[in-house]
Amino acid sequence: MITVNIDGRDIQVEKETTILNAAKALGIKIPTFCYHELIEPYAVCRMCVVEVIRGKRTRLVTACNYPLREEVSVKTQSERVLKLRRMNLELLLARAPAAKILHDLADELGVERTRFPVEDPNNKCILCGLCVQVCEGILKVGALGFTNRGSGREVTVYPEVCIACGACALFCPTGHIRMEAVTAPYRHAELLLSPNAAITIPFRQAIPNVPRINTDFCIHFKSGGCMICSEVCPKDCIDYEEKERIEDYEVGAVVVATGFQDFNPVVMKQYGYGKFPNVLTAMEFERMNNAASPTSGKIVMEDGNEPRSIAILHCIGSRDTNHHSYCSRVCCMYALKFAHLAVEKTSAQIYQLYIDMRSFGKGYEEFYQRLLHEGVTVIRGKGAEIVQAPLGRQEEGSLLVRCEDTLIGKFREIPVDMVVLCTALEARADSADLARKLNISKGADGWFIEAHPKLAPVSTTTDGVFLAGVCQGPKDIPDAVAQGSAAGAQVLKLFCQGELFLDAAYAEIRKEFCSGCRICNGLCPYSAISFNEAEMVSEVQAALCKACGTCAAACPTGAIVARQFTDEQIYAQIEEILA
Repeated sequence: MITVNIDGRDIQVEKETTILNAAKALGIKIPTFCYHELIEPYAVCRMCVVEVIRGKRTRLVTACNYPLREEVSVKTQSERVLKLRRMNLELLLARAPAAKILHDLADELGVERTRFPVEDPNNKCILCGLCVQVCEGILKVGALGFTNRGSGREVTVYPEVCIACGACALFCPTGHIRMEAVTAPYRHAELLLSPNAAITIPFRQAIPNVPRINTDFCIHFKSGGCMICSEVCPKDCIDYEEKERIEDYEVGAVVVATGFQDFNPVVMKQYGYGKFPNVLTAMEFERMNNAASPTSGKIVMEDGNEPRSIAILHCIGSRDTNHHSYCSRVCCMYALKFAHLAVEKTSAQIYQLYIDMRSFGKGYEEFYQRLLHEGVTVIRGKGAEIVQAPLGRQEEGSLLVRCEDTLIGKFREIPVDMVVLCTALEARADSADLARKLNISKGADGWFIEAHPKLAPVSTTTDGVFLAGVCQGPKDIPDAVAQGSAAGAQVLKLFCQGELFLDAAYAEIRKEFCSGCRICNGLCPYSAISFNEAEMVSEVQAALCKACGTCAAACPTGAIVARQFTDEQIYAQIEEILA
């Protein structure tokens, strides 16, 4: 450490610290236009000039790149320093008279106008070189460079190389380079809950709530340069070489909580999803309503305007024998929530088209009645078709929703500007593969099947595997949370028992009758039967057996019997009944 005196104030700094950083630590402002902490300084603007006194010797140096190696005195506001700064500022004003930052400093230094000839009154570039350094040195893109020499020197852009990252605009001190927002239509399917940046947290409630690098946007994965995030990260958490990997863990229980996937309404051509820009799915409408969305929670059409009327269609893909015959349970209530949000945020007329209103939960019916008093139009009848409104009705709405109002028995055409499709909840496409890996059952609709719908709603036929949430069937958030808690309790119960409890009924193999044909080995759905090579007979692992009876029915020699369900026991029950 060395002691340095700056404008009469002492400060201890480490060797090689620049005067600019030392003065900054004291709260002393030294003007500069070409300095950035991420770029090696080379003092091209000369505005950071200061006076360094060592003994009897005095010299003028640039503060941004002058390292302190011994005890010296520094003056940042001497008459000699201020005179040179005013001269440098006049030269910069002659080159870039349109740069506001120069005029602000001119007011501070008392410079009214430049004495040098002005060539371009609209120029803002002071040739600080920050844009070139960041593009070449940090990003390694090379889309910017200097051309010519002397007074003809200028920054040249190579558009064919530029990746439009915006780093040059971020570093430019005068605003000569800027990124302008291009007015473009909102594509509701592309709205995200996080910035479209290289490092983001997917959404505010994400678990784990940590940033991730999107390699499609990251400059490092495009040019091999940048890596600024790894330099500024205080914990050295960023590893560009990390790859996806599969890890194996030994566990005592598995909770299946794989959720659902949204029904894709593209297959239902009558609703025009993907054809009409303002026909949205419920998930897209929910994202748009979120305060973290690009619309800041505003409900807008593709052109950015507020819709005059909105139709919300229930049961798209559910309660439909052509797609999913089951009810998705959550659609009615979130459709009512959408209507409430639309009433609060817009002046649009809201229509609800439903088959049956299933407001079954605590406070749900009251919420439905509240919506009716808010002026939401409720129509009992499923939307049949969405078409483009004819020219004569464009003033009422750009789309027409055709439906039958079953309460009045009439066919209706409702003009709207936006349509929200309440799509079905459906099982994930990979549910069959997961069911096979975990040896659990799934229904024809793809949902996993519980051991018993009433007595064991979170258990499966495989011990140690439990279900939680929508993977077991459509349900709303309170039910999913309750089921998750129940599954966790079952896991704790299993771990705390300390012993393995067997069912009273399980298959037994009478070795004296077993022929070693191994038919039962391949038939057992629970892999409870193995073959003893030494004795040449099959054996049952009682802890795995669920007494389904498949092996007993298939055994050609009758060597397998179901414990507690032997022929003698069945005959005794029959005789007792007939007695």
